Amino acid sequence: MSEYKQRVERLQHKLQTGGFDGMVVTQNVDLYYLAGSMQTGYLIVPASGDPKFFVRRSVARAEEESAWPVEPLGSLREFAGQLGAAFPDLAATTGRSPVKLAAEFDVLPVQLFQRLQQSLAHVEWKDGSALIRETRMIKSPFEIEAIRSAARVINDAFEDAFGWLKPGMTELEAMSRMEYFVRERGHIGIMRLRGYNQEVITGMLGAGDAAATPTYFDGPAGGLGLSAASPQSSSRRPFETNEPILMDVGCCIGGYVIDQTRTVVFGSLPDDLAYAYDASERILRSAEGLLRPGTVCEQLYAESLRLADDAGLADHYMGYGRDQVKFLGHGIGLEVDELPVLARGFNYPLEAGMVIAVEPKFTFPGRGVVGIENSYAITAGGFEKLTISREGLIRL
Repeated sequence: MSEYKQRVERLQHKLQTGGFDGMVVTQNVDLYYLAGSMQTGYLIVPASGDPKFFVRRSVARAEEESAWPVEPLGSLREFAGQLGAAFPDLAATTGRSPVKLAAEFDVLPVQLFQRLQQSLAHVEWKDGSALIRETRMIKSPFEIEAIRSAARVINDAFEDAFGWLKPGMTELEAMSRMEYFVRERGHIGIMRLRGYNQEVITGMLGAGDAAATPTYFDGPAGGLGLSAASPQSSSRRPFETNEPILMDVGCCIGGYVIDQTRTVVFGSLPDDLAYAYDASERILRSAEGLLRPGTVCEQLYAESLRLADDAGLADHYMGYGRDQVKFLGHGIGLEVDELPVLARGFNYPLEAGMVIAVEPKFTFPGRGVVGIENSYAITAGGFEKLTISREGLIRL
């Protein structure tokens, strides 16, 4: 309970600072973060005082899970009355100024928002996306330990895979075996993303030209996938010798994700790809030197661009051509794409409690992707590397 109370109080501080009367939380992951339950409904977080969870389905399960009181949600036509009865300060009152409520505009469907507008006609709605995302950006010791747990499981999966990976095996067979391994150890089967139309199951495992196939997914390595219905990650292509195999595979334990990448080869890489891999490690080491409170996020990205350019690899950095992505890393936690982002325009200074995946990679169309990715917790004195898998180009 103290964990959820601290999270709500941090959000309430932001609401008060912004002049909000409260926030209506609807998205599953935000509900889970603030209440410990992702049953269907609305968590009302007043600017001060305890929240209340209005639940449509399943009320019984929400009552078992929620850190806050649960009330069955009637029709939206009646919601204004329910809200006012539970929170008099948020009620529709003749002569008073509009109630200012925040909502997650980045993920709230337009249709649902319009229905809420009709039901709560006395409310002035404001975008609260940044409020909740910035609250979630700083992890508690409990959350960081959950990510450590996921890191231990995926490390075991990598070490297991290094024992059975072989030429001729398909990307799909290898990914399926790794997924089975982590599922048995608690992986929930998905890695959640907040971005619209962005999805990932457990990661991307691809080899050679297939790994370098671009796709809609906002990352430096897309993967061929199984069809246009799932145009990313692993395909039925077999592994060959002397080509890079990119293992960008994580897992999600208790809702919290670990994100990491290793490059594997049967035999040896061509000299230019080996050179690019070494450059990715140099960029990672440089980033580690800047991972401390006070460093501005876009500074990390700018330095990585400089190093990629100095290596003569700017055209291949984080994708190729029009499919290059414009970041070095991103926050992780309950979702893969959390704040902060290591990219231009992100002026957040690093703070203790942030957890960031740093992923310098190089893409060579028709040949493959090489690189490395680790996840780090920012500490008062620097960082803790949460990824524990062996580093270096892994030759099998």
